[in-house]
Amino acid sequence: MSDDEQGLREPAPTSGETRHDLSGNSRDGVRHEGREPNGTPDDAALAGDEADSGDDDSSHKGRKKKQGSFWKELPILVVVALALAMVIKAFAVQAFYIPSQSMENTLKVGDRVLVNKIVYHTRDIKRGDVVVFNGLDSWDPEVQYPQPKNPVSKVLHAVGSAFGVVPGEKDYIKRVIGVPGDRVACCDAQGHVTVNGHPLVETSYIYTDPQTGEQNRPSDSKFKITVPAGHLWVMGDHREVSYDSRGHIGDPGGGTIPESRVIGRAFVVVWPLSRLKTLSIPSTFSTPGLALENGVLPETPLALGLIGAIPVTLLRRRFRIRRSR
Repeated sequence: MSDDEQGLREPAPTSGETRHDLSGNSRDGVRHEGREPNGTPDDAALAGDEADSGDDDSSHKGRKKKQGSFWKELPILVVVALALAMVIKAFAVQAFYIPSQSMENTLKVGDRVLVNKIVYHTRDIKRGDVVVFNGLDSWDPEVQYPQPKNPVSKVLHAVGSAFGVVPGEKDYIKRVIGVPGDRVACCDAQGHVTVNGHPLVETSYIYTDPQTGEQNRPSDSKFKITVPAGHLWVMGDHREVSYDSRGHIGDPGGGTIPESRVIGRAFVVVWPLSRLKTLSIPSTFSTPGLALENGVLPETPLALGLIGAIPVTLLRRRFRIRRSR
């Protein structure tokens, strides 16, 4: 046999090898791991695939379980959120929708304001405060709205009213001009509303027409009233269209509203965001004369009490001196 023929002959397999293994190595250059010589997956590869598919199944089931638990908890979260909102609305802060033009330019139709329901438990109502009050059985609504008829509409309307999405049927928002004991009148020689003889400079908040720049007069109608105890004299900032205390002078209370009907003080506009602002008391209500007239009254009983206590104290002291002798 020639050398060339011997060179073409396959080498003899070494110990532990088969001719089939060698031919596989010579064709591919490398042995295919994880496969048997006939090209089928070995047991280790199958086990790995099964483990991977098991992990995928378990993770998929975990995601399904999380999604299912979220949808189950969502109604509970909604109920809890509504309950908390109702508690806050009942005792602390409530949102109100502005339905009319009576407080322009301070408040515009569609504005949402937050009302502090706690503040008047810590201090008295002040002149210049913007207050929300209930006019039930006393004032007619400034804007008439159709009443919901079916139960679902009534519930939705009640919820919307509670969250300031729709207007309340008997809720009003006005500015306090006079508090108990104040003498409120219109007008002086310059056309100003006066409180206890002092004119109010109201140019900072009375309605001004954005087109013409013309401002409302403080009042087109004349009035003169002493605010009864436990009542308030209120007026809208848009004096030409506001149906306020001036329009109810013939009613019991002479147009004033009971302090007990005040829901709270509007302190901030929260919607729309372009009109976000606080509602502070105008500086004209800080005039010393206004506070003096009304501020003297609470101090008078205290002063009289102190004056009356002096003689009683002196008499008791004199009596003790005599007994000691």
